[in-house]
Amino acid sequence: MPRRRPRWARPAVVGAGVTLAHYLPSVCVLGQWSPSWVRALPAGLCRWRGPARARAVALTFDDGPSPDTTPRTLDLLDELGMRATFFVLGTQARAHPELVAEIVRRGHGVGSHGFSHEHHLLRSPRWIRDDLARAVEALDACGVRTRWFRPPYGQLTARTVLEARRQGMEVVLWSAFGHEWAEPDAESVMAHLAPRLEPGAIVVLHDTEVDAPAGTARRTQGALELLGPVLDDLELAAVSLEELLSGPRPPRAGRP
Repeated sequence: MPRRRPRWARPAVVGAGVTLAHYLPSVCVLGQWSPSWVRALPAGLCRWRGPARARAVALTFDDGPSPDTTPRTLDLLDELGMRATFFVLGTQARAHPELVAEIVRRGHGVGSHGFSHEHHLLRSPRWIRDDLARAVEALDACGVRTRWFRPPYGQLTARTVLEARRQGMEVVLWSAFGHEWAEPDAESVMAHLAPRLEPGAIVVLHDTEVDAPAGTARRTQGALELLGPVLDDLELAAVSLEELLSGPRPPRAGRP
């Protein structure tokens, strides 16, 4: 009489386990609301904030760069004495390499936001691999090698984490966001940010309207002007991710 497979080894159970493992990293985004979710995840899966001992927050921008809005954001950062990290799309970096160079020239960091602004939960592992590789190539062409990756919409799969590591990047999300794509004005954006401005916070805003409604960049710029005095009162500086999370760079898999 043939032996029955243990319940855990049955195809349906194995398939469910594989699916769960693939999509489990997507709960990382919940860290912006509930730190307890992140503590339950494997170490190194993703990062959503910096060290609490820091007297700074990391200011980050997604979806750019754009010649229509990024230059004004850069000017504002200079005026306010802030540094930031720009998570750029590969499509935008390829179209505007001079803006990527200007971001670096002004002392800011650059991260990868993927090549296309597509939701990873809806894409195949092969698509994710190719998208991250194309994004790295686009930044390489700009003379930039980044250590940070942020998936579009903040959602990631196991393949996202694997491919980011293969490219020598760490997945970084956020702990404070302005919701500026939906709010009516800069004051409402700051109302979202202010309660979450604490040592080690990672702030995400959008400096372009490449994948956001009209008015998003204007509200972001208005919020920056309001952010300066709030950070001064809290005795916190606005810095780049490199400054907040500085540490040894992970090796790029398969490369010296």
